Amino acid sequence: MDWFKKTALTASVVVTSGLLIYGTSPETKKTSPAKPEASFVIPDSIDFAGERTPLHIADVKERFERELIVNANLDASTLLIIKRANRAFPIIEPILKKYNVPDDFKYLAVIESGLVNAVSPAGARGVWQFMPETAKEKGMEVSETVDERYHLQKSTEAACRYLLDAKTRFGSWTLAAASYNGGMTGVGKQIDMQKVTDYYDLLLTEETARYVFRILALKEIMKSPDKYGFNVLPADLYQNLPSKIISVDSTIVDLAGFAKTQGINYKILKIHNPWLRDKKLNNPGRKRYEIEIPLSGY
Repeated sequence: MDWFKKTALTASVVVTSGLLIYGTSPETKKTSPAKPEASFVIPDSIDFAGERTPLHIADVKERFERELIVNANLDASTLLIIKRANRAFPIIEPILKKYNVPDDFKYLAVIESGLVNAVSPAGARGVWQFMPETAKEKGMEVSETVDERYHLQKSTEAACRYLLDAKTRFGSWTLAAASYNGGMTGVGKQIDMQKVTDYYDLLLTEETARYVFRILALKEIMKSPDKYGFNVLPADLYQNLPSKIISVDSTIVDLAGFAKTQGINYKILKIHNPWLRDKKLNNPGRKRYEIEIPLSGY
């Protein structure tokens, strides 16, 4: 869960088509408002998961403004995130709802990985950036041939389980979010030592101190992209392709051959099932796996 340390977005698989530079035609460019350069009108109020951010506190307002300005001016990175969200959020949102985790946590996934299957220097992987042991603790399979940290549905469910545990411990969704970066033990120690119970009152490491503000900044930008100069047409957003699910409960010795039997190739199979980490699927225990097969778009 430490993708924050990296400036550039990285991914094991990146799927894009077409180009977008604030519009797709000369006519669009002429009518689109100019991209703001460095300063913005800060919202009068903002909240995370219904918990109000105290912008009347000087350092809180300044820290939020920093992240808002920085991320609004990371033109390429933020633009790609907006485009990817159209594909990822329809998968993430119903799972958050199922677990009664606030919808705002989809923006936590945004700052963790940029909504791609990123790999951190420490070994965290996937959209939700789980370390191997934490992933296993939360019910995901991590092996040489299967790594469910790359499975968006299953990793989102695991993130929900973590966040619910953190909310139970801290009584605050904001602190639960902070602990996703700083760890429950680390945040808990700081609460005990500093004798405060509010994220905005805590003095934390720079990474964790910026963490919730980065979530808030991306939430603000992604809810009102035009306000920050991101004039993205619906047709330019990345789409989920129609697909079918094939259930398998046996070993697949050759995934390339399996892909051919489904009318696709090995590349397409791996793009849509990044949790398959080898050229084969070992399954001596006859576990049931669901493999996604796209029906169009290739």
